Amino acid sequence: MSNLAVLPIIIPLISGILAIFFAKKTIAVRVFAQVLTIVNLAVSVGIALYVIQNGTVTLETGGWSAPFGIILVADPLAIFLVVTTNIIATASVFFAPNSLSQKQEQFYFYTFYFLLISGVSGAFLTGDLFNLFVFYEVLLMASYGLIVLGGEKVQLRESLKYVLLNLFSSMLFVTAIAFIYSVTGTVNMAQLGERIQEVEQTGILTTIGVVLFFVFATKGAIFPLYFWMPKSYIVPNAVVSALFGALLTKVGIYSILRTFTLIFSHNPEITHELFLWLAALTMIFGVIGALSTDNVKLIIVYNIIPAVGWMLMGIGLLNHDGLAGSVYYLLQDIIIKAGLFLMVGALVYVAGTSDLKKMKGLIHHYPLLGWMFFIGGLVLAGVPPFSGFIGKLLLLQGGIQEGRYGIVIIGLLSSLLILLSIMRIFTRAFWGEKTELTNPNIQLNKARRLTIPALGLLSVTVILGVGAEWFMPHIETITTQLMNPEIYIDSVLKE
Repeated sequence: MSNLAVLPIIIPLISGILAIFFAKKTIAVRVFAQVLTIVNLAVSVGIALYVIQNGTVTLETGGWSAPFGIILVADPLAIFLVVTTNIIATASVFFAPNSLSQKQEQFYFYTFYFLLISGVSGAFLTGDLFNLFVFYEVLLMASYGLIVLGGEKVQLRESLKYVLLNLFSSMLFVTAIAFIYSVTGTVNMAQLGERIQEVEQTGILTTIGVVLFFVFATKGAIFPLYFWMPKSYIVPNAVVSALFGALLTKVGIYSILRTFTLIFSHNPEITHELFLWLAALTMIFGVIGALSTDNVKLIIVYNIIPAVGWMLMGIGLLNHDGLAGSVYYLLQDIIIKAGLFLMVGALVYVAGTSDLKKMKGLIHHYPLLGWMFFIGGLVLAGVPPFSGFIGKLLLLQGGIQEGRYGIVIIGLLSSLLILLSIMRIFTRAFWGEKTELTNPNIQLNKARRLTIPALGLLSVTVILGVGAEWFMPHIETITTQLMNPEIYIDSVLKE
């Protein structure tokens, strides 16, 4: 059964290659992408159920035992993230035909989409640092294709900044991997977790850890390295923004979570103290950005940043409640961010603009979309009983346990301001006098088709909140493994 671990990587990879051959046959490639995405989701759920019942699944490719070969590790954290990835992929692939022009679809959208899902899944499942770098490059190459889809001038300008920054961070990434190999003699994460305690060069290892954090912080849009993200994420089509906003920053956070609980946990008074300060600053500057703009796309993009701060806070606390909160918040934030980006895509279509000052009265024609925004704001801000509340409550408990009252207060204030930023969209765009539609049948039908995928994602986040008692045992299992890295080490090295 260990071969199961490769399927969430292989299925979208092969699907992306096959999609090239009939990319110009729009209907055929749509149906193909939708069917294969559902298949991949079903496979991922099946693997997750197997992992829940039987424990971590480890695949040693080519028959080479760990740590010598390429290792894939489907532990509970990795496979839950893969399932979450495929949930938003399913919503996105049904949203895409109603959002993209036919020309954009035919310009290999589905190939890049599948490669992005394959790269993200590989980053979650890989068991060594070098292949983490490889999967980063796969998802980044796919994102380069998606960000320029449409070929508008503003896309090309923002893509240049996006590509150059990621090339620089990738160079740092592979350099850091070379240094850690020279010190420890391995890049296998489990063996690194084992050897790092034995190597006496703690200063060098801490420096390498900080360099790797800089790389992951750039991908994860942590203060002050988020400057590249807002404009880059609003220029593509809404479905592309949803994939980027939900997944790319979360891969960076996952990498920090994995490496700094498994490998670089030897000097927390330096590394994890830094995380707490950066988490607080990330929350502050993220909400400032969200409140400073009237562009509805930018409001959602800026709200990615304080959420990243919340997740980093739990990693910095490095206690049970903090890590449990980070994991829960990470899983639900992937889904709600994708849902909000899809909602904004629908909103911009029905309003004909992304300028909040030019919108009003949309609730009269699109009541479902309006109330979805209202509920989405409550989820994002962490209002009970929604899923954002569960993660934030655990994080606040973790902060109080450690006596970190400053970041607890900052977190609470940021939540209020996050709620305010989303309610601005709800009150300004949807309240007001009723306006007449130019083509009511066409506009209402298309709006309905755009809204349904976002409604599906919003429903999942509501279930994660009101049904938290169903999911918390699995979050506890993940947290226990993060707090006790020897569990991961033993499952990979089979000691």
